[in-house]
Amino acid sequence: MVYAGAYLVGSIPFGLILGLMRGVDIRAHGSGNIGATNAMRVLGRKLGALCFALDVLKGALPVALGGMWMGLFGVADVAAREAWMWMGVAAAAVAGHMFSPWIGFKGGKGVATGFGAMVGMWPHTTWPALLALAVFALSARLTRYVGISSCFAALSLPAWVALARFSGVVGDIGAGGRLANVERGWAHIAATALLGAVVIWKHRGNIRRTLGGTERRIGERITSASGDSAGG
Repeated sequence: MVYAGAYLVGSIPFGLILGLMRGVDIRAHGSGNIGATNAMRVLGRKLGALCFALDVLKGALPVALGGMWMGLFGVADVAAREAWMWMGVAAAAVAGHMFSPWIGFKGGKGVATGFGAMVGMWPHTTWPALLALAVFALSARLTRYVGISSCFAALSLPAWVALARFSGVVGDIGAGGRLANVERGWAHIAATALLGAVVIWKHRGNIRRTLGGTERRIGERITSASGDSAGG
């Protein structure tokens, strides 16, 4: 039930709903994506920011509640099997965003919802997710590309998870040392690496366009559907 609930919460197409409230179907504008980036380009910064916040929340809320229900929320060290079970809740929420049954099993790219899901998995991926967000912000400021910045953030996430374990921010380095603490977190490292791979795969079009010099930069407003160029 917890996985089905996470999927259904994740499947709520907030970008589409916000657009329809303004009389705009964002699927017919910009990239056609329902994520926060296209919402910001088509609907403006305020509604785009609201879409981002709601997409983050629909990842964080089911993961946090699922962790509480499983008795894992706030526990410093969990067994690999339990870690994968909890990660399954995150995967369900992200899958709901990417493949929403309300819009023909289509959706966004899972960046905001995936970020929220990782924030909700306290303490294992919360700080790493925030550091990955900092990587995104820095890259976006320097390059003005959302898609590539999302890929950089996704690539950095498992490294931040490993560093959090190595530094003792997560887990207990007194129980066998730093490397042993990293080893106990291998499930979270592996799962975030898989999540990162999915995010990068979803942005393969952005990568091609960036290399070809045709990717749109932050700040460019677009009005008609013209390819899958947005993150979210």
